[in-house]
Amino acid sequence: MPPQSGTRLVKPESSSDIPHLFTWEEIGLHSGQENSEKERWLVINRKVYNITNFRWKHPGGVRVISHYSGQDATDAFTAFHKNEDQVKKYLKSLLIGELAPDQPSCEPTKNVMLTNDFRELHSTVKRMGLMKSSYLFFLFIGLHALLIDLASWLTMWYFGKSWVTLLVSITMFFTAQIQYGFFQHDLGHVSVFQNLKWNRLLHLIVFGGLKGVSPSWWKHMHNQHHAKPNCFLKDPDLNMHPLLFSLGKELSVELGKKKKKFMPYQFQHIYFCFIGPLLFAMVTLPLNIRYVLSMKKWVELIFIIIYYVRIHLMFVPLMGFYSFVLFYLLARFLEMIWFIWVTQTNHIPMHIDYDKNLDWVSTQTAATCNVNQSLFNDWFTGHLNFQIEHHLFPTMPRHNYWKVAPLVKSLCAKHGIQYQCKSLLTGFADIVHSLKDSGEHWMNAYLHG
Repeated sequence: MPPQSGTRLVKPESSSDIPHLFTWEEIGLHSGQENSEKERWLVINRKVYNITNFRWKHPGGVRVISHYSGQDATDAFTAFHKNEDQVKKYLKSLLIGELAPDQPSCEPTKNVMLTNDFRELHSTVKRMGLMKSSYLFFLFIGLHALLIDLASWLTMWYFGKSWVTLLVSITMFFTAQIQYGFFQHDLGHVSVFQNLKWNRLLHLIVFGGLKGVSPSWWKHMHNQHHAKPNCFLKDPDLNMHPLLFSLGKELSVELGKKKKKFMPYQFQHIYFCFIGPLLFAMVTLPLNIRYVLSMKKWVELIFIIIYYVRIHLMFVPLMGFYSFVLFYLLARFLEMIWFIWVTQTNHIPMHIDYDKNLDWVSTQTAATCNVNQSLFNDWFTGHLNFQIEHHLFPTMPRHNYWKVAPLVKSLCAKHGIQYQCKSLLTGFADIVHSLKDSGEHWMNAYLHG
């Protein structure tokens, strides 16, 4: 049933024992899109919550919860919160009413049958124990990265400074760094420990002390990506549009029609290979330091300093300061090549547009694709080759992705949703093809639009 119209907006009084009933039209008017100062509401399990003030205190970040203003956030709430009972205490003070009985449980833009089937699947997954992690698996993941990291130093220490040992040491160093990155990703999604505090503590140690990056900055950015993947202005992974790249057919055509040109987008499939990794390697540290200082994350700053002191003490005595600087910059650049090609394989070739407020499954599957499973692909991608499953169940331990994949495939087949899975090399090629295609759409619109 479509939302009722002509309903007078009345600010609810929390002291009333009679629940206030709202329509989707009223809730949609509190999205904050027209005016950032306006009240913001969202819906969870048919309950209406006023998040206007709470969003600034939201542990997951102000933007991720704000992205669901004026929308049903039930599935996002379930996906992000491992222990729903623990966080529901925050919701009580925000409750202002509920949906009117004649209102559907979600907006008309969403597939109700698909939503209900996914919620049933989510319950099944929990009953199967797929949300519980294997500590032995993650112990191996952490130790193997630590040993590779140590081996990079031992190689230089034992064999001395030469071109061969330098290349071997660099390879081991950036390999350890990328594997630390995959491990911190698990910790950041609270998929290692059941206890939230243990995940946060180890996340600080791994990401801060072993990689020199702010966990809070990562959470602030990455949670938004998961909430609204490939949604322009909501997914920070798309911030490179349009200053560096023109992404997606719709956004590229829009950019071309506006006669905007910041870069020669018709060649972006060529310069992506170099500029993407180089830029990411250059801006990560300044953005981290800026965020840490602005948010006063002093403990994280200490761990970042510890990281740089550690690698300085490890390598400078063996190769000298200037050689170490070159060593580190090259290692960072190679690490970013690995990181960007792995992560963007699953997203850049997929649909990119503004937020259309689709249901959770449609939003995630339209923006993600998988890479074929193999022992090498699992290790090389940190199990992000199961990107669809990871986005649908972000707190699920990665060693269980392959178990839930058949269930997700069945759900997609039932509702006619495309479940894309490709080889690793095909995924890499699709990045280039999609960038080239977007550049051509921009050029046609720019010249003829």
